[in-house]
Amino acid sequence: MCLYSKWRNSVTDARVRVLSDYLPVPVPWSRFSAWLECVCVVTFDLELGQAIELVYPHDVKLTEKEKTSICYLSFPDSYSGCLGDTQFSFRLRQSVGRSSSWFGHEDAYNRDAPVTLQKEHAHFHGYVYFRQVKDASVKRGYFQKSLVVVSRLPFGNLFHSLLQVIAPEYFEKHEPCLETVCNEIDQWPAPVPGQTLNLPVMGVVMQVQIPPKNLLPAPTVLPSVHELDLFKCFQSVLIHMQMLWELMLLGEPVVVMAPSPTVSSETVLALVSAIAPLRYCGDYRPYFTIHDSEFKEYTTRTQAPPNVILGVTNPFFIKTFHCWPHIIRLGDLKMSGDLPKQVKVKKLAKLKTLDTKTGIYTAYKTFLHKDKSFIKRLLKGIQKKRPSEVQSAILRRHLLEQTESFILPLERYLESLMPPQRSMSPWKTPPQIRSFSQDEFMKTLEQAGPQLTLKGDWTGLYRRFFRSPNFDGWYRLRHREMTQKVECLHLEAICAADLLTWNKDKSEVEIVDLILKLREKLMKARKHQLPVKEELLEKLEQSIQTIISSLPEDLQTLLHRQ
Repeated sequence: MCLYSKWRNSVTDARVRVLSDYLPVPVPWSRFSAWLECVCVVTFDLELGQAIELVYPHDVKLTEKEKTSICYLSFPDSYSGCLGDTQFSFRLRQSVGRSSSWFGHEDAYNRDAPVTLQKEHAHFHGYVYFRQVKDASVKRGYFQKSLVVVSRLPFGNLFHSLLQVIAPEYFEKHEPCLETVCNEIDQWPAPVPGQTLNLPVMGVVMQVQIPPKNLLPAPTVLPSVHELDLFKCFQSVLIHMQMLWELMLLGEPVVVMAPSPTVSSETVLALVSAIAPLRYCGDYRPYFTIHDSEFKEYTTRTQAPPNVILGVTNPFFIKTFHCWPHIIRLGDLKMSGDLPKQVKVKKLAKLKTLDTKTGIYTAYKTFLHKDKSFIKRLLKGIQKKRPSEVQSAILRRHLLEQTESFILPLERYLESLMPPQRSMSPWKTPPQIRSFSQDEFMKTLEQAGPQLTLKGDWTGLYRRFFRSPNFDGWYRLRHREMTQKVECLHLEAICAADLLTWNKDKSEVEIVDLILKLREKLMKARKHQLPVKEELLEKLEQSIQTIISSLPEDLQTLLHRQ
């Protein structure tokens, strides 16, 4: 059907929609909402149990289900025995149908940020500062309260540092202090990847940098907004890093049973980060309780365990999850001479009692062999008292290189699926990207396999990876990026073409149809922020205006109104 017949009703509406995406909207708390969803105070009520005492800003709309989840996830369970101040994090599913409060900036931020640091669309991250101290004035004998920062951003380091500044002050001065802090956050600059950002709060300036997309980690004096101390998190399982990396790569169901919410949440987040720069596309819950709204969904025995990593502290879960294929039971760190005692891999059948010993309970056999020289290097570093941050950097670099070596053949194969640039014609629909063929990819491994000395069954690992949510998520993202690249190449071909010469022997209907198609391409390029030079888009706009000027005056008038 000719676009001309639909033009009068559609073009104006489309242009208004596109403009509204880019014009600044004067919405209250818009700068605050670029960083946080809200700040909550959760307390213990003798009649109600955990209850939300305060949400700031006051007009934030949390559903009852979200409030209940935040209440239960903000307190360590009674088995943890946390006294004093404790920090941990959780992740919860947003209620269906809720609208984002990002105020239109999500596309720009997510476009420039690494996939592992992009804003969440379906989940909230909660960062908790919990205080439990003896207090004779309280009936239960203890003061128990949590200050919780809720955000769509996975910036664990930044928000835990923020809580270390504001929580002690809040517990002394209460709501006026919190209002001041939120007003200060509402003055912060937008989170722009690649820029050094100064974030003032309560007389302290936190200077941070969000890494931009496609940038390898480099030494920096600025604190990371997200990176954990990997060595600290993994020091009791160092000899099993190859297995843990594979379990994460394949999106296998894993339960982490830890002595405290802090250990639980840090271990789960460290596991998720182990396959960076690949994004972990399964679900993960750094701290999970029996009160969680997804408890029944994740503990049903009528189907296979879902692709999720759960961090728990309640021993009850040993019975609940004994049918799961991979369970990591952690305890307090013990030393064996100068070295941290390494947990052992054990049979799942031994996971029966509440006092089950530490270990990795699984029947999983790794596809690749252990890198023994790497493990020796880390253990030697412990003996030489190498700083934890240096050990973490060595571990992170090793995991990064292994993931990149795994992904590189896939990236090379994807490039071969792209249509050649010479096939781009300005007068035809852009050519299609060829479909991904697993068998065809496998044949490429003989000449372009992983460039690592690590030996093992790489082919088997790839075939298993193809069945994982991580492959599905990676391929969807890369296919979308490739589609955009094809659109960019097609736009470049159009801009390089002689549109005026083509225009000379065409009817008015054909010319108007071309104008509408070109305008549609121009609007899509700007709305989806395609990586096309602005001068090319301006050249295309000028070409459209020149073509319009060649039409009769009545058509010109009509087209210029749009």
